Amino acid sequence: MAKDTAAFAEMARRMETGAGFIAALDQSGGSTPKALRLYGVEESEYDGEEAMFAEIHAMRARIVTAPVFTSEKVLGAILFERTMRGTIEGKPVAELLWQDRGIVPFLKIDKGLEDKVNGVQLMKPIPGLEALLEEAAGFGVFGTKERSVIHEANAEGVRAIVAQQFEVAKTVTNAGLVPIIEPEVDIHSATKGEAEEMLRDVILEHLDALPEDETVMLKLTIPSVDNLYDPLADHPRVLRVVALSGGYSTDDACARLARNGKMIASFSRALTEGLSKQQSDAEFNTALGSNIDKIYAASA
Repeated sequence: MAKDTAAFAEMARRMETGAGFIAALDQSGGSTPKALRLYGVEESEYDGEEAMFAEIHAMRARIVTAPVFTSEKVLGAILFERTMRGTIEGKPVAELLWQDRGIVPFLKIDKGLEDKVNGVQLMKPIPGLEALLEEAAGFGVFGTKERSVIHEANAEGVRAIVAQQFEVAKTVTNAGLVPIIEPEVDIHSATKGEAEEMLRDVILEHLDALPEDETVMLKLTIPSVDNLYDPLADHPRVLRVVALSGGYSTDDACARLARNGKMIASFSRALTEGLSKQQSDAEFNTALGSNIDKIYAASA
């Protein structure tokens, strides 16, 4: 399928200038059971991986078709591979998000984390990445997200993690998509603030080396020092800087984010906090709408 350049340009405009936040709906195999438990679905209620993914898909479908989940406050949504390949209301999910809702679709592409070395966890190899990116472009996906984790302020580790992120990002941009680079800093790190300063400086070095026709987004832990990442948000190679909730509660994450004027949210657990399969549609929509309103206000 040929790339719809007009749609892509409009998505880029929305991501650069739009008000709102990115919903992270990309829980994968390892994190799915926990996400389902929080949603009121115990492991005893499904048998095997296929049934588990059917349950999480039903949860995501309920979220994206909720009347409160609209482009008025939600700019984009990050999808898991299975979600991208699935359908909601008979339509491919990325198509439903963009054409029906005006919400920009992204795809999670990382395959999990390596063991910790030099205080960081690099991404595992991503086999078949070029083919996956071609498939994503065919579905009308705008960009990707790839996560690694920094646990301590280790200069060698931080440099390695940023170098890997930009290497993967190059493959993504070569495929015509926009990468969200996500080197998360663990909120429980004893050297969180120092690690964030290191991270900012190393990212700036890589951004300065990018050619003018390459653009990235950044997804970063809400920093310990307010507005620490403003130089990244102001960089001409950066489309948007978004924040992950990182384990903070919805209220805490929103309060911290509101103090960082050039970041918007890209929350996962905070978005789904308080949602339950057992809720009526009215109860579900009220709870989801409350979370959306909080996250939108913090992002604005």
